Amino acid sequence: MNGPGPKIDFKRNRDRMVRDQIEARGVSDPEVLRAMRKVPRHLFVEEALIPQAYEDHPLPLGHGQTISQPYVVAWMTELLEVSRGQRVLEIGTGSGYQAAVLAELGAYVFTVERVRPLYEAARRLLESLRYLKVRFKLDDGTLGWPDEAPFDRIVVTAGGPRIPEPLLAQLADPGRMVIPVGASRRSQELHVVRKENGRILARKLGDVMFVDLVGAHGW
Repeated sequence: MNGPGPKIDFKRNRDRMVRDQIEARGVSDPEVLRAMRKVPRHLFVEEALIPQAYEDHPLPLGHGQTISQPYVVAWMTELLEVSRGQRVLEIGTGSGYQAAVLAELGAYVFTVERVRPLYEAARRLLESLRYLKVRFKLDDGTLGWPDEAPFDRIVVTAGGPRIPEPLLAQLADPGRMVIPVGASRRSQELHVVRKENGRILARKLGDVMFVDLVGAHGW
C-alpha cells in the first residue's frame, strides 16, 4: 500500500518561480515580485494540477478558460503600474489569481466574470483567503462595470478583436489599461492604453495568446 507522496514546498516553488521565470525575464517592480511570492497560486488550480501550479505555462480551469502563465500575470501587473488605493477593474476573473495579486498591491479590485461556476469558485476562494478589497460581478465583461466607474486601471485577461468602447469610457483620466487585442482568435498583441487629457494613446508590446473575450464588444 502506497503512503502519501512527498510534501511539496510551495514557498520554495514560489520563490523559484519568481526568480527563474519572472525576474529572469525582466520584471523588476519590487511590489509585483513581492505579491507573486506571496499569493498561493496552488490554491487557484484544480487539485490534480497542484504539482504544476508554479511551472512556466498556463493551466486549464475548465469551461474553456485558463489561469495564465505566471510570467504573463507578473508582466501585465507591472505594466498596469498599480498604486496602493487605486481602483482596478479586471475583466475575466477566471480562478481569481490575478485579482489576488492586484489586491496584494493594495488596490481595490472590481472583477467581472461571465462563467458562473468560475465566478462562484473564485468568490468563495478569495473570501476564504480574506481578500476583502475584491468585489465580484457575474456579467458580460466587455460592458465593464459602469456603476463603479471610473477606474484608475483596467486589466483584461482575454483577447478580443478590438478594445471595447465601454472600457475606454470607464477608464479614468489619467488612467491606464492593459489588454490583448487581435484580429484572429487566440492570437493577439498586448496593448498598453493610456488616457491623458481626453486623448487615447496605445502602444503594442508583443504577441500573446489568451482565451477569447466573449461579449457584446468582443467575439
